Amino acid sequence: MARIIALANQKGGVGKTTSAINLGAALAEQGRRVLLVDIDPQASLTDALHIDASTLERSIYDVLTRQVPLSDILQQAGSLTVAPATIDLAAAEMQLISEMGREQLLADALATVAMQFDDILIDCPPSLGILTINALTAADSVLIPVECHYMALRGLAQLVQSIEKIQRRTNPRLQIVGVIPTMFNDRTVHEGEVLGMLREQFPGKVAMPIRRSIKFAETALAGKPMIEYDPAHPGGQAYRDLARELLQ
Repeated sequence: MARIIALANQKGGVGKTTSAINLGAALAEQGRRVLLVDIDPQASLTDALHIDASTLERSIYDVLTRQVPLSDILQQAGSLTVAPATIDLAAAEMQLISEMGREQLLADALATVAMQFDDILIDCPPSLGILTINALTAADSVLIPVECHYMALRGLAQLVQSIEKIQRRTNPRLQIVGVIPTMFNDRTVHEGEVLGMLREQFPGKVAMPIRRSIKFAETALAGKPMIEYDPAHPGGQAYRDLARELLQ
């Protein structure tokens, strides 16, 4: 049975997609069967792995709104299996408002393929709407990518409150398993101070920082995870370390 991890933060541009792809690749390198699920209407994960959304007949949108089997939409991207997103997903929030059991739709879909994978990573949109609620309801655990800036901490408190609501209402097993400091610059005092605050707020759960690097932008252009694009790069090694921590 697969472990299901949601990568969530209602703030955009914090490295959710980069973390999902690179953590997934690091887990696959360990021999794990990994499924990446893109539920962001921007389809950044789908695009970053060079899956051409314009050629897809079906996507995660059809799974959530039309009960298309999840197995029917899966794509292969190297060592990773992907449930891709398309721009149609932007309409799902409105379409699902009146749907009975709408919070459980993704959980039900993932249950049909859970035996085929060891790890399922969900790349959430930068919001706390019904798509993110679906991810948190389906997940066993949450990883929170976050920039080490003070304003990011304020948004983090809102996310934690939302997770606590999900725990009370739809998914009592949900746990925050880690916080990933992304795009970290250790030459600034401010980011070091915020990293310290994160470690106080989430004792024992803050991963080693992923340092800022233009190489991550290059990997998206190449359509590859860092550990394939530049196997010796420290950024790839950081995600390998995170994967090993999660497997302990």
